[in-house]
Amino acid sequence: MHRYTWKSAVQELGLIVLAVAFLVPLYALVNVAFKPRGSQTSALELDLPPTLENLVAAWQQGALGAAIANSFIVAVLSVLGVVVLAAFASYPLARTARGWSRLTFYGFLAGLLIPSQLGLLPLYTTMRDLELLGSLWSLILINIGSQLPFSIFLYTTFLRELPLDYEEAALVDGCGPGRTFVSVVFPLLRAVTGTIVVLNSVGVWNEFFTPLLYLSGSGNTTAPVAIYNFVGQYVSQWPLVFAALVITAIPILALYFALQKHIIKGFAGGLKG
Repeated sequence: MHRYTWKSAVQELGLIVLAVAFLVPLYALVNVAFKPRGSQTSALELDLPPTLENLVAAWQQGALGAAIANSFIVAVLSVLGVVVLAAFASYPLARTARGWSRLTFYGFLAGLLIPSQLGLLPLYTTMRDLELLGSLWSLILINIGSQLPFSIFLYTTFLRELPLDYEEAALVDGCGPGRTFVSVVFPLLRAVTGTIVVLNSVGVWNEFFTPLLYLSGSGNTTAPVAIYNFVGQYVSQWPLVFAALVITAIPILALYFALQKHIIKGFAGGLKG
């Protein structure tokens, strides 16, 4: 059996301190969201009984229903596009041993090193010329392009660890490469696909600057931008901000808990290569 030593005690103490460092801000967020309107107590002081009036006011005043619906549409279509394109692009990159394949793979990885700020001006002018400013499609296209490099990296390195036995058997049975990938290979990528779905969904859902820039002046808005509307130059409605954060965090937390068993497994498998 593992002996409990002073090193184990130090490690446990460090984990406890780290957990408290994460849980205290979360507690303050939820506590302020459920405080009565006009409460003068601190963010850490508990007011009983809790009330839903901040959540109701944030939902109504911030038009969170429409904003969450827009964020949901953008996240679903963006993640779907990333999964389809990254999976189909990664398969030949992982299974082809030629020089162009490795060069192309490293070309995709270079996208991880390029700051996104460098593309702001050309992307904005491109969306303007395509008359997509103010449209959710501008966000979807930008999100797909920005999330592809990391997703291709995970898919490709994960595919390199998969044995070729099932694919060779499918080819012997008469399946072409496309049918083999869709029917045999892609179902084996459930773990890494779950990881990609969660990571990209969180990134797209929490994106603030892109929708602020490309949807400015239109009737469309996303959840982070709707929350920002509660912050003014002179007066900030912090109880409504915290309440809106609680509301908008629920969908992404539900997705995480639904796919959590795939996240670490898929991420570790993707890094193994």
